[in-house]
Amino acid sequence: MTLLGSYVQPRESRRVWSGGLVTLLTELGFSDGAARIALTRLVRRDLLARHREGRLVHYSLTKRTVAVLADGDRRIFSLGRRDGPAGTWTVLWQSIPETRRQARETLVRRLRFLGFGPVQDGTWIAPHDREAEVLALLDELGVTEHAGLMLGTPSAALDVRRFAGRAWDLDELAARYDAFVSEFGCSASDLSDAQAFAVRTRLVHEFRVFPTLDPELPGELIPAPGRRAAAVELFHDLYAALAPAAQRHFDRAVRTTDFDEVRKP
Repeated sequence: MTLLGSYVQPRESRRVWSGGLVTLLTELGFSDGAARIALTRLVRRDLLARHREGRLVHYSLTKRTVAVLADGDRRIFSLGRRDGPAGTWTVLWQSIPETRRQARETLVRRLRFLGFGPVQDGTWIAPHDREAEVLALLDELGVTEHAGLMLGTPSAALDVRRFAGRAWDLDELAARYDAFVSEFGCSASDLSDAQAFAVRTRLVHEFRVFPTLDPELPGELIPAPGRRAAAVELFHDLYAALAPAAQRHFDRAVRTTDFDEVRKP
């Protein structure tokens, strides 16, 4: 999904050659077989559409994938830019039955991406007003009847950091930001197109995890992780700086014209 979201443009209509995607995935450390299995699974999950053109297979993004990537972009590229005062928090509790396990697992995954953290079994909190997003998500999964939602503010008489520490591992979050800056803080100059592609893809893949870990707690209540600002700035700088070279490498790999020429007798 990192690969598709970063390089398939325009998302709504572009088709890319399957052989090129497999080649790129092997460059990133996947075996040939694992790469092909991954693509097949994305088709089964309605995240890729498969098109056969002669003896070649191409893929395009489905409407579902375009929506998922757009939602991901909003969270990834806005991370660390929230600087408002403490306001409304959102509390969700759910009792989705075991017969709807897949819906429950999807709900949990999407809640984390919205900045929610678990307080106890079935109860989640977010330090922002997420009412609209959660109601839409519950309706999409068909589990509205199994959930409750409340908006409010934490009591000033309680230690908010201790309470937040139950929902989010703030020390681990700080350590991950530190590791990100240490890994990608070196100069990205004088890289080949293939090297720029590898670095930029890994950059996005590592950074896109932060929205699921960082609730962006109000700074007036709990200080932001020490190196979050450095990590955010580094991500935006490298993402843009490496884009031309990385995109060239992607486009060359998924273009079928060269492949067709090689096959001519």
